[in-house]
Amino acid sequence: MDAKEVEVPEALAGVRIDRALRDLLPGISRTRLKDLIERGFVTLAGRPVTRAGAPVSAGDRIRVVLGEDPPPPPLPPPIRVLYEDEAVAVVYKPPGIAVHPNENCPEGTTVADALVARYGAGLPRLQGEDRPGIVHRLDRDTSGILVVARTEAAMGSLRAQFRARSVRKEYRAIVFGEPRFDADVIVDPIGRDERNPDRMAVARERGREAQTDYEVLERFGGFAHLRLIPHTGRTHQIRVHLAHLGHPVLGDPVYLTRAAAGRRIPQDAPPVERQFLHAHAIAFDHPARGERASFESPEAPDMATFLRWLRRR
Repeated sequence: MDAKEVEVPEALAGVRIDRALRDLLPGISRTRLKDLIERGFVTLAGRPVTRAGAPVSAGDRIRVVLGEDPPPPPLPPPIRVLYEDEAVAVVYKPPGIAVHPNENCPEGTTVADALVARYGAGLPRLQGEDRPGIVHRLDRDTSGILVVARTEAAMGSLRAQFRARSVRKEYRAIVFGEPRFDADVIVDPIGRDERNPDRMAVARERGREAQTDYEVLERFGGFAHLRLIPHTGRTHQIRVHLAHLGHPVLGDPVYLTRAAAGRRIPQDAPPVERQFLHAHAIAFDHPARGERASFESPEAPDMATFLRWLRRR
């Protein structure tokens, strides 16, 4: 097998091995380098390394064995464009697709990849190299609407509007139980869960300000269909607030409360294979024209099917 050997210069000391190799072996794609590392074809200072995030030091020798070519990268996922012009695009993200690459969602499988396939590599990357055009995000299993920046000016304008909280977002959710009030405001601060750093939690003393308005659209005797407006953008904000209220989102395994865990979905119900949370609408000032722009996206098919079943009951 062909092999290449390189030495880490002082300028790359401390960076991840995958990023160092991208600079030192420019003829090999990032996707292939990651595949070679994970399959054990790379040694660092004489020792095998299989973690793309392993740091390198100046003077380290890296040997890369060029094994057989990996399978072709996956096709970008499907996204539906609801609106586009020279400055912005508004797209629908299906559930199960990440907005940008991360350690659980590789390159080639995300909304960011679909955007590059449609609009080219010139999308603004002010949020990071792996986030072309991305202004805000949705959880992988949350469906719904996203606004995308196609120019740096549009990116700057939209980011400023998110910071100023002038972007209005509206969500829909199906939850366990029925809230006591037809409408209310949840203002509990949110921070990292001290017992589980992968989760967020209501944290009144150390959390950050968080506000979510909700309105009950429909009651179903054990379930409810809610309209939600978050005024802040904390991680997992709506899911955390609803779980704290005692009405976690249906299908959310992370924030399922003990009380809700005892409630069973009837056997004749349609499948619930993800959290039933949907980004329904967004409104913002158009970066190029200045006027207010508003867009909506109907609920994803799985949520719509479950709602029809609830209404028939």
